[in-house]
Amino acid sequence: MSDTFATPWALLIGSSFAFSGLFYHLYQEKKKEIVKLKEIPKFQPDNHLLKILKASPHHRLQYVAVEGVIQPDGDPIASQYVPKCFGVVQKVIIEENWKVWNSITNKWTNKTMNQKVSNNAVPFSLVSPGSYIPDTLVKVQSPLQASGDFLELVFKQRKLSQGGVVDAVLQGVSGERPVSRDVREEMLTVGTPLTAFGEVVLEYGEKISIHPPRDGRTYVLMVGDHRSFIERHEGTAGWWKALSAFCGITGSAVLAGVIYDATKGHGDRRK
Repeated sequence: MSDTFATPWALLIGSSFAFSGLFYHLYQEKKKEIVKLKEIPKFQPDNHLLKILKASPHHRLQYVAVEGVIQPDGDPIASQYVPKCFGVVQKVIIEENWKVWNSITNKWTNKTMNQKVSNNAVPFSLVSPGSYIPDTLVKVQSPLQASGDFLELVFKQRKLSQGGVVDAVLQGVSGERPVSRDVREEMLTVGTPLTAFGEVVLEYGEKISIHPPRDGRTYVLMVGDHRSFIERHEGTAGWWKALSAFCGITGSAVLAGVIYDATKGHGDRRK
């Protein structure tokens, strides 16, 4: 087999085994992460949590998961664009898309300008799912400081520029022209199942709150219950495992084919 023919196959085999090793490493790291997540104590806003806090040192649980349903402590936030849509956290993003002429490449390139982002939140708590008159609430402190993909896109609009006289002047003078104006609204809506990972504290006798941990661990808000949160991580681990197996099998199959062709060719030359 000539070197020019063997080189592409060698690259394919090497890259297949390299990616297989990388994906397997990611799979093992994700498995370790899942084990740590499962070790985090899980609670719901109920009397059991209240009893645990009363019996804990300093009436504090350092890092736990609390799953419940969102209930505003007062008036919720009304969506600016969707009727009868109410939430407790709101993010509105407004940005303009422009085309800018590049004199070096003689092409128009995209550019985002005048982006405006506004965040808004009102006090809210977690209550047990299905409880009509909850007797135990867990107040969620500082939600805007939390990480996690917990906002839902409730409105998206793109308004194209009409290209009037002003736009033509701008294009001729500065080499820039407006293309569109995008508006997006994301909210954490009332009644959404939510799991919060943080430090839980019993305050003033019966009031429970969860807030960013003092020990430096990540304060996380995730839409869904604790079980679905773990299942999402297990699904990611499954993908890494499947990709590792696919790349390993591909590399092995190509290697076996190359060896077979080389052996067959060597046998033909001996004949």
